[in-house]
Amino acid sequence: MSKKKVISEIFSWCKALIIATSIAIIINAFILQPFTVSGSSMEPTLDGKDPMNEDKIGDRVLIYKSAFILGEDPKFNDIVIIDRRVNKKREVKDYLLESPIVSLIIRNNDDEKNYWIKRVIGEAGDTIEFKNGRVYRNGTELVENYIREEEMVVPFETIVVPENYIFVMGDNRNGSMDSREIGPIPKENVLGKVLLRYYPLHKINNF
Repeated sequence: MSKKKVISEIFSWCKALIIATSIAIIINAFILQPFTVSGSSMEPTLDGKDPMNEDKIGDRVLIYKSAFILGEDPKFNDIVIIDRRVNKKREVKDYLLESPIVSLIIRNNDDEKNYWIKRVIGEAGDTIEFKNGRVYRNGTELVENYIREEEMVVPFETIVVPENYIFVMGDNRNGSMDSREIGPIPKENVLGKVLLRYYPLHKINNF
């Protein structure tokens, strides 16, 4: 094979690799993205990785991003991924930087701490209250078979969720940082909705 043909083959493979990588980044940024659960805030629904225990690697979930990017509102009881930086206006570049492919190249793993997985407890206009260790939505006590504890230890003030915001909490109520600390979440800070858990294999299910 001539040197010219070898160079041409290499160029063709590089071009195909660049195109494939670009498509994968776009899909991850705007349509579907894998996410590794970290921490214990969503137990027992989802197990998170533990930096102190290498054997606990964390559940892997797939999130659907397009609907929220196009303006669909998160719904009560959805499990979503949020950007906890509620005072930072999100831009298109943020979606690109969140792609796992891009993050492997240019981002610090500390950025993962900005993305939380939580459950939507309140939509815009809902009144969320704490009474005797329980959560009430619009005056009705929530029936929450998914939570880790029977009662919450720390109370929070009653809040009416503002327009274009949601109120989120972790299923591990006494071990979760969520809207009780950082306030309601702007809809633009919702990265996507969890569609399914795909790993570990014996726990595959949808939500």
